[in-house]
Amino acid sequence: MLGRQEEERERRGRESVAWTLKRGYPFSMRSFSVVVERDPDTGLYVGHVPGWPGAHSQGASLDELQRNLQEVVAMLLEDGEPDLESEFVGVQTIRVA
Repeated sequence: MLGRQEEERERRGRESVAWTLKRGYPFSMRSFSVVVERDPDTGLYVGHVPGWPGAHSQGASLDELQRNLQEVVAMLLEDGEPDLESEFVGVQTIRVA
């Protein structure tokens, strides 16, 4: 269990992360992998953080998508540390004859 000082330090750290994201400053404290796809029907870019329910957004451009995702992640971090349901490992290309 964390002591009061550790809990307070952790809370301040989360608030600092959220503050940084909300203001669009470079985000160096935390990073998350994002899967980005383009919706064929709307042409919008759609992104989500694998394994994190609710961590998804869309945008007309990649820059807009990034801003929207930063806002969503900051909001979710206000509720505490994410409990990821899975871990993003990467992508692979396969060849099929």
